[in-house]
Amino acid sequence: MTRKEERLLPEVETPVCAPEELIVVGKRIPKSDALFKVLGQAKYIYDMQLPGMLYGKILWSDRAHAKILSIDTTEAEKVPGVRAVITAYNTPEIRIGFMKDQPVLKRDKVRSFRDEVAAVAATSWEAAEEAVSKIKVVYEDLPGVFSPEDAMAEGAPLIHEMDARGKELKDNRIRLPWKLVCGDLEKGKAEAAYTVTTSYECPAVNHCCLGTSACIASFDAADNLTIYDITQIPSLAKADFLEALKAMGLKGRVRVVTPTIGGGFGSKLDTYGYQYIAMLLSHRTKQPVKIVFTREEEFFATSPRQQAKFTITQGCDKEGYLTFREVDAVLDNGAYISWGATTPSVMMMPMSSLYRVPNVQFKATCIYTNNTWAQAMRGYGNPQATMAIDCNLDELAEKAGIDPAEMRRRNAGIPGEETPQGFLPKTCGHRECLEAVVEKIGFANHKSGMVEGTPKARGMGLASLIHVGGGAKIYRSDGCATSIKIDDAGWVDVFSGSQDIGQGLDTVLRQIVAEVLGFNPEKVIVHVGDTDTCGWDAGCHASRSTFVAGNSAKVCAEMVRAQMQANFAAQLELPEEAIDIKAGMVLAQTDDPEKQSTKVEKMLRRAHMTGRGNTMFMASNFWEPNNKLLAGDFHGNFSMAYTYGVHGVEVEVDTETGQVDVVNYVAAHDIGRAINPMLLDGQAFGGIMQGVGYALTEEMLFDHGRMLNPNFRDYKILTCLDVVPMESLVVETNDPEGPFGAKGVGEPGLVPVAPAISNAIYDAVGVRLRRLPMTPDRVLQAILEKAGRVVG
Repeated sequence: MTRKEERLLPEVETPVCAPEELIVVGKRIPKSDALFKVLGQAKYIYDMQLPGMLYGKILWSDRAHAKILSIDTTEAEKVPGVRAVITAYNTPEIRIGFMKDQPVLKRDKVRSFRDEVAAVAATSWEAAEEAVSKIKVVYEDLPGVFSPEDAMAEGAPLIHEMDARGKELKDNRIRLPWKLVCGDLEKGKAEAAYTVTTSYECPAVNHCCLGTSACIASFDAADNLTIYDITQIPSLAKADFLEALKAMGLKGRVRVVTPTIGGGFGSKLDTYGYQYIAMLLSHRTKQPVKIVFTREEEFFATSPRQQAKFTITQGCDKEGYLTFREVDAVLDNGAYISWGATTPSVMMMPMSSLYRVPNVQFKATCIYTNNTWAQAMRGYGNPQATMAIDCNLDELAEKAGIDPAEMRRRNAGIPGEETPQGFLPKTCGHRECLEAVVEKIGFANHKSGMVEGTPKARGMGLASLIHVGGGAKIYRSDGCATSIKIDDAGWVDVFSGSQDIGQGLDTVLRQIVAEVLGFNPEKVIVHVGDTDTCGWDAGCHASRSTFVAGNSAKVCAEMVRAQMQANFAAQLELPEEAIDIKAGMVLAQTDDPEKQSTKVEKMLRRAHMTGRGNTMFMASNFWEPNNKLLAGDFHGNFSMAYTYGVHGVEVEVDTETGQVDVVNYVAAHDIGRAINPMLLDGQAFGGIMQGVGYALTEEMLFDHGRMLNPNFRDYKILTCLDVVPMESLVVETNDPEGPFGAKGVGEPGLVPVAPAISNAIYDAVGVRLRRLPMTPDRVLQAILEKAGRVVG
């Protein structure tokens, strides 16, 4: 058997969900909260007022790197309405971040412009702002470093002299084990007939949530904390806040309540200094304290997508089959450690498993600098990694003389084949997605180059994606708890530990539970975001909610349905298999017309109120996916399913201005099964638009650590006026592990957008853009350089 024949073996037969007659799942049901939001009835944290509530403001550092010599709060304390002024000198130390390298309030040193130096609680926003302005801080400036290269240069100043355990640090490199080795790299290099080495640079970008960061902290007389917080991780945040209470010397309990959240995208996957500052102020004053960021604070004082630079080499044999991939990445971590420092763990996924590449080596180094520190953002490192992989692959295809679509077809993933990292995708629609996009966008017959009679050129580009679609075990538990109860009137209350951040989880769970129970979906109410009433969950991240929370809800609903079926059978004096529940009706296989069809509400009341039963129907379930913890050598199946996709884009480039316009965008995603096609379209379209902004316009600009564009005037986020023509194609592979065959799809829509556009620009005008965003000035400069013209 030749190597080509081996690589083109028929796809592995894998079990899939049997065809089902579904009534609710698969239908385009509007979001459960849509009407409330449209009518202004959704309750956001900005609408909340508690009796006696105070207002908190934070004094931020005005230095990138400096010693704190003194903090004078005397004049601030005299401002009318001020109830408390706190600094690191009059509060217990609370450390945050998973490596505990950051004190909430800074005592001896500031390391970035977003460092919290002091805070005030007052009876009005105005009084709090005035008091903050009167706090006097004396600094001694220290030299700063604002790039990984400068931070690792010989003699560079240390951002941290010691780690949280008191161990002396020798340099600014963060000791995290980001190295993945799969197969035999040297063997892969020896087998390669063609190789291409390129470098790419991805900037920091802001999540741009319409709702800015905010919380309300309130203690009762027994030092129990209730915190209203727009977090993506209620259960994990609760654990963090309990740890803070211990640092404060308190023995109370914690309740986390999340009002309606105005956007997340990963920005709320950790806890931040402002939440702990609200706690400290509330405990000091014995009153609730509310902190709300301004838009400027939201830009400079929240954590962006991780800045990253890649050098990548890929090789293929004469037939275009990949033989190896070698990648080195350097990440600007910023001044402190949050989840941004762990994005290489997710970068490993496309590095090892996007396309079939047998030999892989990936290394990433995170470096402390005096810039803002990074956080999770939609895709969690995958968009940066995919930019490098798919743009380099396009160049490799050109060098090998192979059509870009054919190059991707030959190396597309297949179901049932273990990837070099140990992933086990039971379903994989990569090739089907590619064929769907190539056909829909007309890639095979497209003509690239100048449009006659204009200064504009057109071109098309492709890019692929792989992402976790069945959970992602980054904690020791990746599970979700669900409780369900049904009242006499047929109303179903579902309490899920998961979180809705606008993606429509409440609607998806409503459909899953209604389908299992046989109820109408409008009778199902989903409750999330209260740690006193909802069980534990690992949080809203990693595109896991539909899969993990959905499976948890499905199993719990099956338990309740079994209870009802047994009870209803007993009521009707029929065997259980003769009972069915559909669309809110209890259907019985019997010749007795009185029993053949009964409203479920009537059966529920009988079950509760008759002496024969006195039964209510309820159940609880904790569902844990059977995936492996991502640790050690980073090999293993750390998700139960994987989502695949291919994007195709046609662009028009103005060769006189460098302006790039997207004239057609087609995206196909293998999502297992669409629980709600309307919400799926929303996720795809939103991801595409966020990706277009990442590719063409968005970038946080800094000057020696200070953000220069902290507003929507200067930070170029796309608006509704910039929406591009786009189409979402659904490839259903019915994954056997997912609820009704579904896989997660929250993040994938964003992942391959930038490389697809970059490849299309090259197809149009023959220039490779390797730095994001691909703004008109950068595109024009590349066009002029290609033409040999002097660039000023």
